[in-house]
This record gives sequence, C-alpha cells and structure tokens, in this order.
Amino acid sequence: MTFRLSVFLCLTALFVQGQTRPAGPEVAKYWLLLTDKEPDALPALSPTAIAQRKTQNLPLDETDQPVSASYLALLKQAGVQPICQSRWLNAVSVRLTPQQYAQVVKLPFVKGVQAIDPAIVIASTRLPANPQLAPVMSQIQAPDFTKAGLTGRFVNIGVIDAGFFGADSANALRHVFARQGVKRVRDYVNEKKTHNELFRTLESNADFHGTEVLAAIAGSDPVENIQFGLATDATFYLARTDQGNREYRGEEDNWVAAMEWMDSLGVRLINTSLGYAKGMSNPKDNYEPGQMDGHTSLISKAAQIAADKKGMLIIVSAGNEGEDRTWRIISTPADAQGVLAIGATNSRLWNRIGYSSIGPESLAYLKPNVACFSLYGTSLSAPVITGFAACIMQANPKLTNKEVMSIIEKSAHLYPYGNNYVGYGVPQASRALALLRSQELPVVARSVKGTGKSMTLPIATSDLAVSVFHKKDATHVLQQEAAKVNAGKLVVRRSADEKQTTVDLKTEVIEIIWE
Repeated sequence: MTFRLSVFLCLTALFVQGQTRPAGPEVAKYWLLLTDKEPDALPALSPTAIAQRKTQNLPLDETDQPVSASYLALLKQAGVQPICQSRWLNAVSVRLTPQQYAQVVKLPFVKGVQAIDPAIVIASTRLPANPQLAPVMSQIQAPDFTKAGLTGRFVNIGVIDAGFFGADSANALRHVFARQGVKRVRDYVNEKKTHNELFRTLESNADFHGTEVLAAIAGSDPVENIQFGLATDATFYLARTDQGNREYRGEEDNWVAAMEWMDSLGVRLINTSLGYAKGMSNPKDNYEPGQMDGHTSLISKAAQIAADKKGMLIIVSAGNEGEDRTWRIISTPADAQGVLAIGATNSRLWNRIGYSSIGPESLAYLKPNVACFSLYGTSLSAPVITGFAACIMQANPKLTNKEVMSIIEKSAHLYPYGNNYVGYGVPQASRALALLRSQELPVVARSVKGTGKSMTLPIATSDLAVSVFHKKDATHVLQQEAAKVNAGKLVVRRSADEKQTTVDLKTEVIEIIWE
C-alpha cells in the first residue's frame, strides 16, 4: 500500500541580536552560534570518512572538529543543557527561559542566537488504493541500469525522514533486511527508542513516510516481479528527525545532527524528502518566499557545507507548494545550490505536475535540478533519483558528488534547455551510462529561430499532444501547455513577453529563440 504523505518541516530564520528579548515567559528553543573551536581538537570522523575525503581531495578543516568541550562545560555550569551539537555550524541547540536567554547572550564565546520554531505540516494523509511507482521506472529507463548490473551495490545511502514504521516487515523491503542492508538507525526525536521500537511504534501516519521513501529507493517485490526502486543492493543508514503526531512538530537541529552523524560514518549519498517553508504557529515567524535564496536558512548553509566541504550528494524533494498561490516556490534546503532538488512530472507529457514547487526567479542557478513522475508528491520523486545516483556511484566510485550531480543533469531529457518548472527534465539511464563510458551522446537537442507571433514546426512523433514551455528568458516559465499535434505539425503561438520556447518531444527537445 502506498501512502500519500508529503512532509514539510517549517522553521524560522529570525536572528536575535543584542538586547532583543524573546516574548513571553515560556521556554523556547535556540541555536547558540559559537565564536571558535579548540585549535588542537582532532576531527570527529571515522577512518572510513577520512579515507574518503583523501580520495576526493577534500581537505579536513575546522568544520570537522567538534564543538569546544570547554564551551559546553561553561554552558552546563550556567544551567544550560545543550541538546544537539553542530560541528559544521559551530553551534549547539538549547532550550532557554527568558532569564537564561539574557545570561547566554552576554557570554563572550556566543556570537549569535537564532530562534528555532519547529512546526511541521503534513500536506496530506489520504491513502490511495493502488501504488503507482511502476510508471517512473520505465520513464527513467530502469532496465538499462539493471542490464548493466547496476543496483547500488557497495553504495551507502543515508535517509533522513519522519519515521520508518514497518520497514523491517514490508514486503518491498524484505530483501534489504534479509541481507542486513540497514546498518545503523538513529531516532533523534526520541533518543531512548531502540532499533526495533523505531520500526514497530506507530505514533502517526507520518511514521510510514520514511518507509515509503526507502521503498522508492530500494523496493522490490520478487513474488509479483515488481521493482519499485533502483538501489536494491545498497546499504542504508536511517535517521528519524521529525515527529508527525498532534502538532506535527519537527526539529531543524535534528536534521543537521543527522547529517553530521552520517558524514562521520562516511556516508556520501543522502535522501531527505523534507522541506522547510511556512506554517509556523506564529505567522510572523514564517519564512518569506524571498528567503528561499540558498543562504538565509541554517539548514541550507549546512547542506552547502556538506556539498562543498564533505563531498556529500544531498537529494532533496523540491516541495509540494506549486498550487499554493501564496508560495508556489521550492522550500529550503532545496534552495541550496549544492543540493540536487527534485521536482515532479506527470506520467504522460513529462511536464510539471500541478503540486510540484517551482524555482524562484531570483536564483542565479536552476532549481529544481531535475524531475520525474510521482503521483503522491516530490517526497517520492526524490528517492527515485537517489536510486539513480546510487547506480552511477556504483559504476564509478571515484566520482565526486558534483560529478555525479552533473551526470544526472546531463542525462535528463531536456538538457541543456532546463527551466524552473522541471529543471533539466527526466534523467535517462541510457544517457547516464553513455556519459559514464565517455561516449558521445546522440544529438537530441536543437535550437531554431522564430519570428512573428507564431511558428509551425514539422515534428516526428506519434503523440497527439506534446509539452510546450513558454518562457520569458532562457529558464523562467511563463506557462506550460499541452499543445496538439496535427498531421505531423505543431503550431507554437508566442505571447507578448515570450523570449524562448521549449518544445518537449521526450526523445527530442527543440528550443525556439524568438527574434
């Protein structure tokens, strides 16, 4: 059974400085940003992680050193108990009363304080009757990877999500647990939970979400001979960072802690089908769309550190706010330049499905990066591409995270004519394999010049309609349409503000540049 469950975490990016005081008498949660670290501290990394850094020519630096033990001791002496520690951000999360807040901001080693509002919104918990992951497997050409013997073997994948209830007994995941493919599990919401309790304790329907994500990465049903995910032989590290019961509260610092834990173990590929945007109990604490800029939120800063300094490939769902006229755009950390943000397409035309969030026009880089079919949210399109990435990493373990990201983008069916609706389109396994083998790709993209208010294109397709993206510049879409094909010809009508138009034939892409 597939659960339509799109998880979005919401937090505030409000920095509290100087004499600003928190409102009300309640205990509130904050990040304490610290000034420096102990210079002689050893890296908090496993030998495997250190070896991988050397292989990728990524130097160890201060972000690999732990938070200062002396500062932690001073905080405890002041009656402040750190909750999570971030060596990347050089910060700790704490709960403070107004009196403790006034004391902490005066400490010489505290350079900043940032409030945390951990509201989480479950977009939908309706349960569809039939799973519909099979179409995406054919859309991305999964059999091509299978024929090449690529199943994610020897690739470690981290999954950060809201819960993994029933994962160890789900039919689609029996093969993973039978070979002990899940190596480590951590529950950052309830540290006292045992390994088995995480799989067998149901607090809300959100606890199924990580199980469905895991199935979309590695699921396979040998009885029915159905493949749900590409990375059927990968090794997994699971982290629960958010809870979905009652007030649907999640924790930003749990996400950062999980990322650093996985980095310390040498895990290079991460799937996180979570996004932070709005929905705060206090509307004044919501993010604004303009803050989806890749560097405002701490979670995006952490994601960028992971990409630039730790060699990690983070694959993130773009968001399900495409039909919300007050938002529409991607959430964070999908806005970070270094992550691979995944949108969702429909199954027939491969254009943007209505709910899929679009990329902000203010960004200097393309978001989402790529997209694929998912009927139930970008939460389930991201894991499909995580499995795609695992196959590439198995084929060539020496590739850096940025090289893998580049192959995925270049393998997509619209490349190089990407847009802020579906990125470069749907990755194709045949193209990825050719890129891995340093083979020349077949020429499937071409540009033509257009004049006047319309243009008639002769096209070779058996489809009755094709997807057309009308754009105001190279990447920003004014509107998408399903244009009818008549006797092998397509009439493209130009709007007043239209500068370029992408005609998507799936196996070919035509870019009209209007003069």
